[in-house]
Formats: sequence, C-alpha cells, structure tokens
Amino acid sequence: MGGGEDEAVQPLFATKQLKGRVAYRCFASTIFVGICLILVYRLKHIPSAEEHGRWAWIGLFMAELWFGFYWIITQSVRWNVIHRVPFKDRLLQRYGEKLPGVDIFVCTADPTLEPPTLVVNTVLSAMAYNYPTDKLSVYLSDDGGSELTFYALLEASHFSKHWIPFCKKFKVEPRSPQGYFVQHNDSQDITYAHEWLAIKKLYEEVKNRIESAVEVGSIPKEVRDQHKGFSEWDSKITKKDHQSIVQILIDGRDTNAMDSDGNRLPTLVYIAREKRPQVHHNFKAGSMNALTRVSSEMSNGPIILNLDCDMYSNDPDAIMDALCFFLDEEKGHRVSYVQYPQHYNNVHKSNIYSCSNMVVNKIELAGLDGYGGALYCGTGCFHRRESLCGRRYSEDFKAEWSTRTWKNAERTVQELEEASKVLANCSYEKGTLWGQEMGLMYGCSVEDVITGLVIQCKGWEPVYYSPCKRAFLGVAATTLDDALIQYKRWAEGMFQIFFSKYCPFFYGHRKIKLGAQMGYCVYLLWVPNSLPMLYYTIVPPLFLLRGVALFPEVSSLWFLPFAYVFTAKYAYSMLEAVWCGDSFKAWWNLERTWLIRSATSYLFALIDNLTKQLGLSETTFVITAKVADEGVLKRYQQEIIEFGNVSLMVTIISTLALLNLFSLVGGMTRVIFSMEFRGGVAGLIPHIILCGLTVMLNLPVYHALFIRSDKGRIPSSVMFKSIVLSSLACLLPYLL
Repeated sequence: MGGGEDEAVQPLFATKQLKGRVAYRCFASTIFVGICLILVYRLKHIPSAEEHGRWAWIGLFMAELWFGFYWIITQSVRWNVIHRVPFKDRLLQRYGEKLPGVDIFVCTADPTLEPPTLVVNTVLSAMAYNYPTDKLSVYLSDDGGSELTFYALLEASHFSKHWIPFCKKFKVEPRSPQGYFVQHNDSQDITYAHEWLAIKKLYEEVKNRIESAVEVGSIPKEVRDQHKGFSEWDSKITKKDHQSIVQILIDGRDTNAMDSDGNRLPTLVYIAREKRPQVHHNFKAGSMNALTRVSSEMSNGPIILNLDCDMYSNDPDAIMDALCFFLDEEKGHRVSYVQYPQHYNNVHKSNIYSCSNMVVNKIELAGLDGYGGALYCGTGCFHRRESLCGRRYSEDFKAEWSTRTWKNAERTVQELEEASKVLANCSYEKGTLWGQEMGLMYGCSVEDVITGLVIQCKGWEPVYYSPCKRAFLGVAATTLDDALIQYKRWAEGMFQIFFSKYCPFFYGHRKIKLGAQMGYCVYLLWVPNSLPMLYYTIVPPLFLLRGVALFPEVSSLWFLPFAYVFTAKYAYSMLEAVWCGDSFKAWWNLERTWLIRSATSYLFALIDNLTKQLGLSETTFVITAKVADEGVLKRYQQEIIEFGNVSLMVTIISTLALLNLFSLVGGMTRVIFSMEFRGGVAGLIPHIILCGLTVMLNLPVYHALFIRSDKGRIPSSVMFKSIVLSSLACLLPYLL
C-alpha cells in the first residue's frame, strides 16, 4: 500500500455531528407541548350537538392531530444530523494505482423530452473524470431505442478524443461542454484562449450536426454507412417494440483507442434493451438492471455510478471522494452506496418551484444518514456492485477490489456485443430474482427508494455525502405543471411503499433503527398531508363567512398554544432555510409550493393510489420535459410562475385562492360593520389571520388570473370556472 504503518491506520473519512442538537431538542419539546395543549383544547371544547360547527370542529381536531403526528415524524431526521468528510489525499497515497474499476450508468428514455445533446453532455462529463481512464467505463441506456441518441453518442465518442485532454490539461470545470461554454472566458493565457476557441468550435459543429439530425428526424445515409451500429435500425423498429442493441463505441482494451494527446480513452457503450408490447419493462428499474448485467459481462467494475441523463458531473474528483467511503479499512466493507444530493444548474435564488431542496439536502437526508438510513435517490449514487446485485452483508465479509478493467479481456468486441444482447433481452429475467432480491426492485414508480431500503435491511450501511462543491448538476422543472407532475409521481410511489410489504415499520423492524424508519416516513407520508391541508384551506374561510369561530379568542389563554406553535414553527422553518442557503423569498415560495403540492400533487397521488388498490388503473412512469420553449424559458428567468394550461390542477389552485380571497373580504366587511357573530368577533381573528396568510401566499395566482397577459397566465376558461366554483362554495355557509 505504501505510506507506512501509521498512515495505513488513518481513516479515509470522518463523521461529524451537527452542533446545537441539545438546544434544538429543547426547542422542539416546547412545540410538542404546544401541540398537546391544542389537542386538549379541541377535546375539552367540542361544541354540543345543538351548536353550529360541531363537525367542522371535529374535522379540525383530526387535521391538527395529523399535523402533530407528521411534525413528530419530521423531527426524527433533525435530531441526529451528521456530516461526512472524505480524505482523498490519504486515498491516493495509500492506493495509488490500485484503484477499482468504476462503471458509470447514464439513463435516458425519450429523445424528444430528453434531447440527445443534453444526454451526451452528461456522458462527456462522466468520461472526463480525474480517474484512470483504463478503469473507467461509461454505459448509456437508451430506453427510447432511438438511432438519433445512438448517433449523438457516436459523435460524442469522436469529440471525447479532444474534450478529455483539454479538460485535464486546463483543469476545466464543469466537464459538461454545454455547462462549461456558457461561462465567459476571461483568461489572459494565449495558449489556453487559442485551444478554448478551437475546442468550442469543434463542440458547436458536433452540436449542430446532432440537432440537425434531430430536427430532420433521421440520419443521413452517408453517416449511417460509417458505422455498423446503424444496421440495427430498420423500418420495423419502434420505441416500444425492438430487439436488444449493444454497441461498444470505444473499446477500453484497444491500445489504438487514444485521445489527441496519446492517452487511453475510457470505454463507451450504447445499450437499448429489448422492448416488446406484451412484456412489462419496469421503467428505469428494468433499465438499471439490464445495465448491471451487461456491464458485468464487460468491465464488471466493483463500483457503479448511476446518473440521470440531465445530471452532469460538476466535480471531476467526485469518484475519489466516494471511494474514500468504500475503501476505508475500518468501516468501508459495510458501505453499500454513497448518495450525493441532487442540485440543479437552472434554479434561481428565489426558487419559484422549490426544486433546490436545500433543507432536504442539508438537514433531512443528513439526519437520515445519522441513523444509517441514507436514502437512495435514483441519481448521483455510487453503488457497491455486490450489494446492488443482492448480496447480504455478513460480519465475515471482506471486500476484494479487482484491479482488472475487463472481465473477458480475450473476447472480441463482436463476441461481447452478442453475449451482452442476451442479458438485455425481455426473457432473461423470467424465473430469476431480478427485481425481487437482485438489482433495483420492481413494482413501484420510486423503485430507487425501495431498493435502498432493501439493501439496508440486508445489513449494509449506506452513506449520504453532501460536499460544499456540488458533485452533480441537473435540470429543474421550468413550469408549474412539470414540477407538480414530478411530485405527484414521487408522492404516489412513496405512498405505495408505505402500504406495501416494504413499509419501513414492518419490513425494517429490527433490521434498521427506529429513527431511520421514521425518517423514511417523512417522504412516504407526503400524500396524507393533502386532506388536512385542504381542510384547513377550505373550512375556516367558509366559517369565517358564516361568522362561526373555530378557534379560541385572542384574549383567551387557550390562544397562546396556537399562537406559539404557529409562530415558532414557521420562524424556525425560515431560519433553517436561510441557514441552509435559501433566501427569505425562496422560503416564502417554499411555503406556497407546499400548499399547492398538497392541494394538487398529493391529492391526485392519493386518488391514483386508491384507484390502483381497486384495480381500476396501473402504475405509469411520466417523463418530465428537460427543455422549454423560448417564451417559457424567458418567464422562468424572470421568476414568473408558468401556469398556462387548463389542467384540473390549475383549476384547483385558482379556486382555492379565490375562495380564500372572497372569504377574507366578506369576513372583514362584516367585522368592520360590527355585525353580531356567534362566538364573538375576537374568536374570528385567527380565521382572518389564517385566511390573510393564504391570500398572501396566493398573490402570484391572483396576478396570473387578473393582471397578466402573457401565455403563462391562467387561461380565461379556468378563471371563469374557478370564479363560479369559489362563489358557489361561499354560498354554502348561508345555505347550511
């Protein structure tokens, strides 16, 4: 190993506890007491059967009971936050060239929603890691089976001969060409400036050729004749009906596969697994499992990194950081995967759709890691191949890091391609444990979360690592509709897990810590938040119009726990968000987004789960667009929310916003004119505060309804529908 005996025992990573945990637990205890007092108040003051608002009161009690329970669940991840620190200098000194092979999986599924230029930028960033290229293999899984994606990858393989040496010579960051060239070149180095212009010209030519082919929708015949791989595509191939396609574009074993500086290139492989209409392909989980099998036939790297096609590498040393956890002599043999947080390169400081998840990344996921339950998020994750393939951990397990880069070094490219096609066939998994005990689990739209839980329950310990320098950068949703659809899919899948055999409280019983079980449920129980949130958004405003108080008067001591819990919770939430790097405006947008998600994404996820349980629908996988038209992009850059469609989700958002606006105006009008209220005017002040805050959160909705004239406004048909629905709702208090 080298470095001496003293150095050999030094750990390759450290684990640090977040300071201030005792103080936070004391603070959280006061909120818990406040929640208990609120519930006591509800139980002691239930209106009699003859009084107005009895059932509404009971409904609020149930909603507050749920909020209290969910708040307790969320505290589990905040009480044990840890941070990891790798020491890659020690790793290099200790292992030198004895580093393991790394296989990188990039997944794409639709060349329209996920443009080939976007995909190859991620691939090129992965090929350019600061890692021995003879130990690096990159596999692209194209579930769309598109010759356009294959062509783009072929172009990328040629461009990589120039891009990789340029990156390493000038320590380029990021190593995605598109991400790099949008930056300004202010260097005074003449040599660098000359090469910068040359490589940018090459990239623009590659990009133009790819985009021209995509625009036409086909590959020119002269190009098709240049590579045997195009023979796989004929007129019979469709996205959902085609044979297995495996093409090795760069053979890492070939001594002639050199870059422009004469250095070896990493292996590059294109895969399109077989698709048949009559065979369920299990979405991304099926793609990942096919990649795992095919790569095992070729490079068989003991470490696997999986990336979404839009999640390019931003830190060229990320592999070395991750290996510190796997290769640590004392604890590394237990590590199953190292999960990095998801970050995005197109999120503004105000974060209008709350996609950056700063608190989730810095607090919640790090808190789960404190209980040994780091969440597998589906991208930006380094896996130990053995744990991903179903091996159970045992105390006598000893990791053996193979330094070989190819499993079947003596076989020809054609032989490897043909052998690998069998592993990517639809029929290969029949009668096997793939998707059940091996690879990613099947049967859920968030297969990554289940997979992480199963791996942990087999005795392995995952690691969550959130470095200061962002390791991966992706593309966040640029429209409200895309953001809500994405969260609907996540929430629906998470809720399925809770009511499946993989529920952490049962499947993880005595296998993972209670804190980890509760931490998982922070996300698995997003969906049930929809009902109490909707109740709180609809019922108090309606009873404000009717003049029936559902909260204690401000002069009552019972008002104090309500005021304290509300103020303390949101004040801490704001401070936590700012501490994690968000702005005040981003936190405010997060509160609006949480309200909107609860009323739309989580509600629809609940409905879909119920219909699936009744056998009325099946699980689907919706791909969100990674590109936007010019008008949408311009409004996004101006931080203007994109509504712009007539979906039911937008109708619900605008109807709830108008209901609260009408109730606030009507309620304050009656208060101003000093009309008599049941329960007294003072008892309605909490209603007015609650309604007023909801109205403030919905200011962008009113702007999109009545003021905006761009294409991103709420359509007139939705506006009229929402006015009618909210008006009818406001009449209910007078009819009951």
